[in-house]
Amino acid sequence: MAIRKLLVANRGEIAVRIIRAARELCIATVQVHSEADAESLAVEMADEAVEIGPGPAGRSYLDIEAVLRAASASGADAVHPGYGFLAENADFADAVRAEGLAFVGPSGDVIREMGDKASARQIARESGVPTVPGSVGRIGDARAAACIADKIGFPVMIKAAAGGGGRGIRIADNDHEFPVIAAEAAAEAKAAFGDGGLYLEKAIGEARHIEVQILGDGENFVHCFERECSLQRRRQKLWEEAPSPALNEDIRQELCRSAVALAASVGYRGAGTVEYLYDERKRNFYFIEMNARIQVEHPVTECITGIDLVAETIRIGGGEPLSIGQEQIDARGHAIEVRINAEDPANRFLPAPGIVDDLRLPGGPGVRFDHMLFQGCEIPPFYDSLLGKLIVWAGTRGKCIDRLKRALGELRIGGLKTTAPLFLALADAEPVRSGRVHTGWLESWLDANAETLLKQSGDGP
Repeated sequence: MAIRKLLVANRGEIAVRIIRAARELCIATVQVHSEADAESLAVEMADEAVEIGPGPAGRSYLDIEAVLRAASASGADAVHPGYGFLAENADFADAVRAEGLAFVGPSGDVIREMGDKASARQIARESGVPTVPGSVGRIGDARAAACIADKIGFPVMIKAAAGGGGRGIRIADNDHEFPVIAAEAAAEAKAAFGDGGLYLEKAIGEARHIEVQILGDGENFVHCFERECSLQRRRQKLWEEAPSPALNEDIRQELCRSAVALAASVGYRGAGTVEYLYDERKRNFYFIEMNARIQVEHPVTECITGIDLVAETIRIGGGEPLSIGQEQIDARGHAIEVRINAEDPANRFLPAPGIVDDLRLPGGPGVRFDHMLFQGCEIPPFYDSLLGKLIVWAGTRGKCIDRLKRALGELRIGGLKTTAPLFLALADAEPVRSGRVHTGWLESWLDANAETLLKQSGDGP
């Protein structure tokens, strides 16, 4: 069915992004919002807005019945979940479709298959995609789990089977600490996702985190090349770029083909991301998970390919086939995205909600800023601290980093502490400029450069 009116079941910068894509497709939009977001930019931009509850997400954006009531009351015929909140909730996808509405994303069954990381590993193996050595499925009792850990060898990574965002993950270095750390991971996973199930993987030292963007319409599947997301803190991505500086062309093609094979094996519909660890020394890559939704970092792929990924998801959600074939997708230049969060990097990244009392946005060639900001807007304390994403493009990686520095220098968000000073410092760090980083590099660098960040934040002596 062709979508006429799209309900946006999210908030912040991704809601703004979806509204813009829908408007270019001549589709009307309905923005749901909490009481705390009543004056948000997304509410102002949408054709209609419906309040669905108070500030806390559990009583608004995560309330499936409230979202469905809003869709019914507004006459929407489709729902886009964005990322986070209900985006990978299989029950929500099923409920939307049960109401006769289009869901912009994969089916509930596919979300269940790929959202359970132990199940996804099994599907990947059956599709011929390399996986990190580990448990075949969810681990059983403590004794069986310890036997698996001994077999694959310490250190091992204990990971939540459900959820994401780096939660429910621990590393055990030996069999003595394994039972305690496994119990901690299970408790965190249960609290965060309502599912304490775990699986095990061999911990790969100094690995890089690389992901492949895929699109599918259920019958046709393509990749839009890879992104690298190795600069992480507590397994949360902070700096993403495309293409990866670590891959040669043969490995890139092999990696991307494997992602397409996995998407095809489950009849994937929409935008998804297949994530890998890459052992640069051995030149081996290993599947770790699939995100069945649009990703925060999708703009870097849009910049190097020229494809509007969000618009493509809306078209597919309305029943249209993919508008592009693999032979039409090329990558050009280099793009970097940094996440501008309302956090203080000089003070353990503590959240810093407040009111934006001064705002200057960067511009010029190759600069894009996806955001939710306007002067005087209030950043509530209830949600993720992401304010916006600064994305830059240039012909080479070196020029791209230089452009990032220039754009960061233009950015001013008064009244809040943000992560912008961190990225200015990283842009001058030699390992970052040379591309010699891994998933554990940033946390070590932060420990060694706390004083520099303190001075750059304006709190130093």
